[in-house]
Amino acid sequence: MFRFRGGIHPPASKELTQGKRIEDAPVPEVLAVPMVQHLGGPAKPRVSKGDEVKKGQLVGEASGFVSANVHAPVSGKVAGIEERPLYQGIEAPCVVIEKDGREEWADGANVERDTSSLSPKEIVEAVFDAGVVGMGGAAFPTHVKLTVPDDARIDTVILNGAECEPYQTCDHRLMVESPGTIIEGLLLAMRAVGAESGAVGIEANKPDAVKAMSDAASSFGNVTVLSLPVRYPQGSEKQLIKALVGREVPPGKLPLHVGVVVQNVGTANAICEAAAWKRPLIERVVTVTGDGVSRPGNYLTRMGESATELLEHAGIRAGVRKLIAGGPMMGIAQRTAEFPMAKGVTSLLALMDAKPSDWQACIRCGRCVEVCPMGLMPCDLSILIESRDYDGAEESNLQDCFECGCCTYVCPARRPVVQMVKLAKAELAKAKKRKQSAKTG
Repeated sequence: MFRFRGGIHPPASKELTQGKRIEDAPVPEVLAVPMVQHLGGPAKPRVSKGDEVKKGQLVGEASGFVSANVHAPVSGKVAGIEERPLYQGIEAPCVVIEKDGREEWADGANVERDTSSLSPKEIVEAVFDAGVVGMGGAAFPTHVKLTVPDDARIDTVILNGAECEPYQTCDHRLMVESPGTIIEGLLLAMRAVGAESGAVGIEANKPDAVKAMSDAASSFGNVTVLSLPVRYPQGSEKQLIKALVGREVPPGKLPLHVGVVVQNVGTANAICEAAAWKRPLIERVVTVTGDGVSRPGNYLTRMGESATELLEHAGIRAGVRKLIAGGPMMGIAQRTAEFPMAKGVTSLLALMDAKPSDWQACIRCGRCVEVCPMGLMPCDLSILIESRDYDGAEESNLQDCFECGCCTYVCPARRPVVQMVKLAKAELAKAKKRKQSAKTG
């Protein structure tokens, strides 16, 4: 128990923000709300230029089951719908809203209701209506996870409070400051999927969070809060399941196949707000950190705010060499800060010293194999991808890699294994799309 294979111990680097209480970020005059803030189909704009909108109003409608609704983060006027660059490296439509300063909620939003009588179906509907997605960074639509197939049985819901990614403390502060809301969200998720028990896994370097969550869960006999050894990537779904309940998710399978659903603690917080308050997901806690800012902290940020404005509020320094949306292990390096904040952005990491390094041929040392939590052969994958044998990489279980970065971190040849994996997955997806188009065309 509490162990998984592989993993590494990178410097935590959390001291800059772990003691900083959540602070409201200033709301800018103009927000560009992306229609792509989730995995799956983009939301379809449901407003037009010149429309008046209220806070929490639906401005983007989910385009299918694996999609998510998008709501106005402020009341104001729609200035237009424009293509904007996003942190994922793509461009997508954004609803540009000029705020009016009234902060007036849409009808039916931000209304308290009793959750004790909500059925599983009603909980899932509330989550879907609110546009809740995974808040740990993946941004997978939460209503999909809570919709259990007829042939599956879920007995445990796990909350991921590990926050093993270096520098990030947004989940840490949320657990310390809003533990009751998180536990209520866990109980609602358990009811939605029919689970009898719940567990919260938190790394041991957050003792104040362990205590706060334990106190909040103490009156519920079917919820356990556990302190886990500090080890990256402790917060990955399959590793967390192995550590907490001792079950291994087979290759190509999902957690539901072993009777488990995993949610981030921030997601649980959003589930509670969606069900108990009818509050759409229009803001999230973002850690802004690194030696490139003078006022690092944890900021409650509206979706659609420019990363530039948030960084300016945190006191960005002149001469920043690298900006990462997310953490240093799994985040995405940015060419510019001119992108809107979205549901999947957990942190902004600004670094003053980031020197590029040349990489070399694989020396077959095997270090990447030792640390891979999925038991893969990253060295072989990188060689196959380098030779553009993407099919061969797929046959070597490429899709089981969740891009944690352990292999790249330990590689003495400085090989960009994770970037190679991302490239191969993208090329395989393109090839699959071409084949489908050829069949239908």
